[in-house]
Amino acid sequence: MLISVFLVTLITGCGTVPRIPAAADPAVVRDRSAQDASALRSAIAFHALSTVGTPYTPGGGSLESGFDCSGLVAYVFRRASRLELPRTTFELSRVGHQVDPADLQPGDLVFYDTQRRAYSHVGIYLGEQRFIHAPSSGGTVRIEDMGFDYWLHRFNGARRVAP
Repeated sequence: MLISVFLVTLITGCGTVPRIPAAADPAVVRDRSAQDASALRSAIAFHALSTVGTPYTPGGGSLESGFDCSGLVAYVFRRASRLELPRTTFELSRVGHQVDPADLQPGDLVFYDTQRRAYSHVGIYLGEQRFIHAPSSGGTVRIEDMGFDYWLHRFNGARRVAP
């Protein structure tokens, strides 16, 4: 009995039971949601950056085996957010919602036509007009500038999967 009284006192802060508000302030809920979304976007960018230098491997989806572009995206989102995303660029182009290029945020998916077909390549936006991707055979995961002519002319759009 004495132990249970001690535990209750310890848990409740010296015998006072914390009050739980009847209704949360909507502004506080919105602010918390924005903080959570920002933290998730940061986690996605952090996990993506941790893969730089990993070799490109067709069909690859891990640090050990290497990555292809969609394998990189699936791996990063699984690690950072526990989201299981589709495994092909075309399927990825259908998840989340479309984002205007002017509204890109870290963690958004960016799509390119690199094989004369829409949505044949995908990367993860990092901010400041940069994205990370697994480019092609013989390459490694790297960061690119979206402003380079090659990427500007092949851009297909962007999607937001994370909040």
